[in-house]
Amino acid sequence: MVKSGMRQMFSAKNIAYFSVLVALIVLFQCLAGFGLFTFGSTSLSFSLVPIVLGGIVLGWQAGGLLGLLFGFIVLMFGVSGTDAFTATLLANVPVMTVLICIVKGVAAGIVPALLYRLIAPKNTLAAVFAAALSAPIVNTGLFVLGCLCITDTISLFQAPLQMEGMNIFVFILVGIVTYNFFIEFAINIVLAPALHRVVLVVEKQIDKKHNDKLSAEQGKTQPATENDP
Repeated sequence: MVKSGMRQMFSAKNIAYFSVLVALIVLFQCLAGFGLFTFGSTSLSFSLVPIVLGGIVLGWQAGGLLGLLFGFIVLMFGVSGTDAFTATLLANVPVMTVLICIVKGVAAGIVPALLYRLIAPKNTLAAVFAAALSAPIVNTGLFVLGCLCITDTISLFQAPLQMEGMNIFVFILVGIVTYNFFIEFAINIVLAPALHRVVLVVEKQIDKKHNDKLSAEQGKTQPATENDP
């Protein structure tokens, strides 16, 4: 397992892993933002997977930072106008929109990491699944709660979608969240444990090579015994 904790977070190995996860989040979120990952009218986002992995292998601090990056990219798509929904929210309730994007992203990185740490001593596989499943629940749950705090702005989207008069909570679930939650849920179930297994295999090989190198160095520097000529 990759070393975690504030003291070890900035080791060369951890920085390398963190950099790869950052690149994946940027790539996945940009592909989703530009509509390159679509399923019907729904945009697919794989960004939660590297966030979960970061929290599992590097700790909750890294998970939170990766989630922060995720929220920041969403905001940037809103600022640029690429994401019309986020752009409208920013124009009407900028402070609340920033809070929703940042809080839900950071929480989606921290909560899975803490769940993994809590469950892993008993069952690692169960811990991975719990972490993977919690990310979309936290991300979507906080998004819905945030939307309920700005219902006047959210209601602006009802007319274009021909859902006037619908209960605002039902509209958020049906008109805005739609299939995204279920797709993100499925993606995390399938990919997060598989990718985590790959990380564990790579870590095992790295640790083996490191231990072999240390053993070789110790063998060269071992002092001679009394029986040695």
